[in-house]
Amino acid sequence: MYDLIIIGSGPAGLSAAVYGRRAGLELLVIEEKPMSGGQVLNTYEVDNYLGLPGMNGFDMGMKFREHADMAGASFKTASVTEICDAPDAKTVRTADGTAYEARALILATGAEHKLLGAPGEEEYKGRGVSYCATCDGAFFRGKDVAVVGGGDVAVEDAIYLARMCNKVRLIHRRDSLRAAKGLQDKLTACENVEILWNKTVQDIHGAGALEGVTLLDTAGQASEELPVDGLFIAVGMHPNTEAFRNVVPCDASGYVIAGEDCATRTEGIFAAGDVRTKQVRQIITAVADGACAVASVERYLTAKR
Repeated sequence: MYDLIIIGSGPAGLSAAVYGRRAGLELLVIEEKPMSGGQVLNTYEVDNYLGLPGMNGFDMGMKFREHADMAGASFKTASVTEICDAPDAKTVRTADGTAYEARALILATGAEHKLLGAPGEEEYKGRGVSYCATCDGAFFRGKDVAVVGGGDVAVEDAIYLARMCNKVRLIHRRDSLRAAKGLQDKLTACENVEILWNKTVQDIHGAGALEGVTLLDTAGQASEELPVDGLFIAVGMHPNTEAFRNVVPCDASGYVIAGEDCATRTEGIFAAGDVRTKQVRQIITAVADGACAVASVERYLTAKR
């Protein structure tokens, strides 16, 4: 019986592991992949983490894991299939048939960016293709970029990029945006933003780095080439909550409902990082969640004694 089981080993999970061990908790981190770090491992360069500008994402992930190891955290690589809630113990079952028990759980399984599925998308990730304008926008200062999407995030990204890029094109597959009216007004006020209606990205290409995309007109089916230095894909996120949606309440998009204290509506179960309902999903906010979640776990365990 552990004091705490942390599911997930991205920045939120690793931060929780460090803070949990410093609090003297006997804990286990269950990670699905054999390498800790989460999404940060796929980020070529992190330029907005306080005190570490320009750090390679892979190196940052390894540093986070190294810190957790130094704190004495235990790790198990396994795929979690379900969690079971009981007053005195939480049970975590994995695909290999093993069950682990703890007095409290922190869900830190993160979220994944939805992909376009266009040829070249995987090849040019980190080499012109990005899923986070606030993370990578500064690398394209003074250049021509495109944003794919029509919701709030896509429009916010286009507005943000317009402040630093030469030209921003918003590619949307429909003839109207889903974003809030206030955001649309701000977008149309940006002189260097052009909206490309009824277009989809059919191909992403370049020579070493991204150079352009092929667009398909959804009305006339005519294709055209669009030269761009950067492509920001904002077509949604998918939270990794399938294994426990029957135990903790989630919102309509699948994110675990939890506030700044990271407490879910299920006693003894907490959520940290991108998996929970929140406004900003960044490495630094995930790390902060890890610390907040452990503080809430300590209060919960103290009250149960």
